[in-house]
Amino acid sequence: QVQLVESGGGLVQPGGSLRLSCAASGITFSTYAMNWYRQAPGKERELVAAITSGGSTNYADSVKGRFTISRVNVKTTAYLQMNSLKPEDTAVYYCKAMKTSSWGRTYEYWGQGTQVTVSS
Repeated sequence: QVQLVESGGGLVQPGGSLRLSCAASGITFSTYAMNWYRQAPGKERELVAAITSGGSTNYADSVKGRFTISRVNVKTTAYLQMNSLKPEDTAVYYCKAMKTSSWGRTYEYWGQGTQVTVSS
């Protein structure tokens, strides 16, 4: 059974920092790309950051220079370090594990989400 469990969300003041964790089980973690998405009330879910199985990273323009995605394969955990947080970063943050097999099948698994609220 595949499980992705996010943690680390909470309430933080503008300018503050949080580190989100996504602990995976039931998959060969090192072979999966890991993504962080977020969804604010009334808005569509958006991709925030991604890291490939090889460690290459990409970020949404809105978080470049402030957020850092990383992974520790031996811990089967991905992280999202969020600095200089803004009220507009308030959302539910989700992690997703994804890979495409050599025969073209895509595997995707989502976590349950963790709330991040940036407010004074």
